[in-house]
This record gives sequence, structure tokens and C-alpha cells, in this order.
Amino acid sequence: MVGAMERNQPLPALALALVLAAGAGIGGAARASTPLAEDEHVTRSLLAAAVGDKIRRECPTISARVFTALQEASALRRYALSKGHSEGDIEAFLEDRAEEQRLRRLRDAYLAEHGAREGDAESYCRLGRDEIARNSLAGRLLRAD
Repeated sequence: MVGAMERNQPLPALALALVLAAGAGIGGAARASTPLAEDEHVTRSLLAAAVGDKIRRECPTISARVFTALQEASALRRYALSKGHSEGDIEAFLEDRAEEQRLRRLRDAYLAEHGAREGDAESYCRLGRDEIARNSLAGRLLRAD
């Protein structure tokens, strides 16, 4: 798991991929009525992971809580399955370029709104410390070194 903590490794994607690869499919679930892209819980969870990931990559004094990230990814996978999504639905959603771009826009807007500025590591560190102090989902995925 040491490699997962490197600054250039996309932790949320890695965590989700590991959980998906390790998870066994659940058969017989009812078909989902809400697409994953429209599920607010899914969006909020992935946004928090993306925010935390960007913070830990930009701030040299903040790192990821890898085990917590894996737990959250597993919980999100279970949530999607409980809502009737198949493993295939989840994989397709995670690989969808348009969804990746949508999440990136949401992440960048959140970061800008909360004072993080490209090229200013301290602005990411400050936001990371704030997220940790607020015990937000993004903050729970981070550790101040």
C-alpha cells in the first residue's frame, strides 16, 4: 500500500478500483431507479474523495488515510449495489470520461470557493487542515503529517 500514498497516485480511483476488483457481484438486486451520476450521495462522496486527493497531492504536509479511503470506497460500492446497480454499472460509471470531467469541475469549483489556488501549496494545506478540523468526509480521508 505504500505506493498508494505517493503524491502522483490517484487515490480515490485506486481505492475504488481495488474495492471493485475485490468485491463479488450481488445477484438478484432490483434494477436501480436513479442513475449513479444523478445520485446525490454518490456525487458528494466522490467529490469529497476528489477534494481530499487533490489536497494531499498539492500539500506536502498532508497525506492520505489509505485504510479509511478503502473503507469509504467499499461503503460506497455497497451503497450503489444496494440501490440496484450492478458491478457493470459501477465500472461503467467510474470509467465514464464525461463523469470524470463533471467531477473534476465540481472539485475545482469547491477548491476555488474554499481558497485553494494552483501553485500555492499553503492554500491547499490550509484547506486540508480546515477539512480535517471540520471532520468532513474529505477531512476524514486526510492526515496532517
